[in-house]
Amino acid sequence: MRVEQFQYLIVMALCLIVTLPLEFVLHARVYRRPRRLLRALLPTFAAFVVWDVAAIRLGHWTFSPEFTTGWRIGNIPVEELTFFVVIPLCALLSYEAVGNVLRLGWIGTLRAGSLGRFLPPAPGPDPRAEQRTDDRELV
Repeated sequence: MRVEQFQYLIVMALCLIVTLPLEFVLHARVYRRPRRLLRALLPTFAAFVVWDVAAIRLGHWTFSPEFTTGWRIGNIPVEELTFFVVIPLCALLSYEAVGNVLRLGWIGTLRAGSLGRFLPPAPGPDPRAEQRTDDRELV
């Protein structure tokens, strides 16, 4: 086997590695609630497996043996099955982390801390929000 055949799996591993800190730094709590995670993943996994089985069988798409390992479960490459778990998992981690940041008001805390360099500057007062306080007409 060549390294190129593991590219798909390597990308999936990198997706997990990049989003893993969201569980601990931003308290996404996705891995800590396995039943909830399974309830979220299973319907999408099942739907995409059915879709893929049909699409592969009908010849609508194929997978390059040059960039996949050749390991299959049924007619679906292991890499594709991995995709159906990893990408929704990363999306859940991102969704929960962003929700925590917004819900718990961590924007100011994060901006002041080490993550501050990645966040946009705090918005200033909106000049359009100022309203005229006197009754004089504008000339």
